[in-house]
Amino acid sequence: MEGSLENSNCQQKKYNVVPITVALIMAGFFCMLNETLLNMALKKLMVQFGVSANTVQWVSTGYMLIMGIAIPVSALLIQSFTTRKLFGFSVIVFLIGTVVSGLSTSFLILLVGRLIQAVGTGILIPNIVNTLLIINPVEQRGKALGIFNLVMFCAPALGPTISGLIIQSLNWRWLFFIILPFSIISLILGYKYIENVTQLTKPPIDIISIILSTIGFGGIIYGVSNIGSSYTYLVTGPIVVAAISLVIFVIRQLHMSEPMLDMRPFKESMFSLGCILMIIMHMINFATMLILPMFLEGALGLSAFIAGLLMLPGGICNGIMSPISGHLYDKFGPKALIIPGYAISTIAFLLLSRFVSMSISIPMIIALHCLSLLAVGLINTPVQTNTLNQLSPKYYPHGTAIMNTLQQISGAFGTSLFVAIMTSYQKKYLFTVSNPSAAKYQSLSLVFGVHHVFIIETCVLAVALILSLFIANKNSNKKAAIATNINLENN
Repeated sequence: MEGSLENSNCQQKKYNVVPITVALIMAGFFCMLNETLLNMALKKLMVQFGVSANTVQWVSTGYMLIMGIAIPVSALLIQSFTTRKLFGFSVIVFLIGTVVSGLSTSFLILLVGRLIQAVGTGILIPNIVNTLLIINPVEQRGKALGIFNLVMFCAPALGPTISGLIIQSLNWRWLFFIILPFSIISLILGYKYIENVTQLTKPPIDIISIILSTIGFGGIIYGVSNIGSSYTYLVTGPIVVAAISLVIFVIRQLHMSEPMLDMRPFKESMFSLGCILMIIMHMINFATMLILPMFLEGALGLSAFIAGLLMLPGGICNGIMSPISGHLYDKFGPKALIIPGYAISTIAFLLLSRFVSMSISIPMIIALHCLSLLAVGLINTPVQTNTLNQLSPKYYPHGTAIMNTLQQISGAFGTSLFVAIMTSYQKKYLFTVSNPSAAKYQSLSLVFGVHHVFIIETCVLAVALILSLFIANKNSNKKAAIATNINLENN
């Protein structure tokens, strides 16, 4: 078997990996940066457009939600269009959304622009992962996906910092205008260097599946965002309809000869466990990247510039750790990184829940934020690589689409859930005071809400820590390598 493996490795097509990766990573970085780029501008947007906190958060939540809806369709698109065409289309759609957002004259137009951006990003990201899986040998995928995760996590982590710096001296519209030239450059690089690496099967488009997934994922996020509302039906109604839609969607995919999103990868227990661990991490991470700036500005009274600057060290820690953890995964496997990662994350949020107050020191916030994002760097690449390595090559587009869908949906779900929980506890606190409109009590209510969010997040992370103990401490690379080479020989 080893001799056969060696021979087929020699037959594997050689790609110009470095320029392809640079073009993909550059485009992905600026698309993912937009997930959190508006986080420090929310207060200004609330004032300018006269909207509430629950409404304005949709410029972030809606972005992740539409990405989550677009990504399942990407498995179909990857098999229907060449790599280069799909890359060009997704970046052009993102550019159109960026222009619409930057020129928007109302909150509705801004939201529409953001959703257009998200469609482009949702198509682009799975195409990037799928291309990296194909052009890199199996034994180097951890390192390759580690570099990619600089995009997936470092970019959103840097979003609040960049946002704060820009808003300090420029109008919020420049958050969009500044990224335009970089996106155009990435489009040119992609056109020049990206190769067509996928084998097209041209599966039929199933409109019913697209509608079911849209209603399912969209209904869950909308229902959760209404937690704390005085109208219970706004929570239960959408969630019930969404759950029914998703059940029908899954059943339909299992009975289709060419499903839009194949559910068979879930037959691999380690794939399913990896998806659960990824969901939990994204829920906590993206919610915290929205809630922590709210706390820094609303409770501690810091400017957007200073609050954004305080988020920078955490983003740097995550950026450094992502490629390192990919390299360590290739050497030591998943367990040596994922378990310590969740242990560190649980401790960080336990300490945040303990110390969050009006008098918490800035160094304490920076240290705990760095610790939490260091843990994200330890967890993400090993979970993602190990989970995808469970699959045979024919399931790569579907496995990639499933994971990226769950990442974005869980990010949107977590953001909506924890912002709703925070708002609910704020209302609960203000109900107990004599003058709820006073600035002092508004700040204290925010502290009260954030405190309870961190407690709940700690409990969720503790569950993830327990689940991580069940990860099989074996590297599936050889199994994936054999499957890859068999597929190459057959082709």
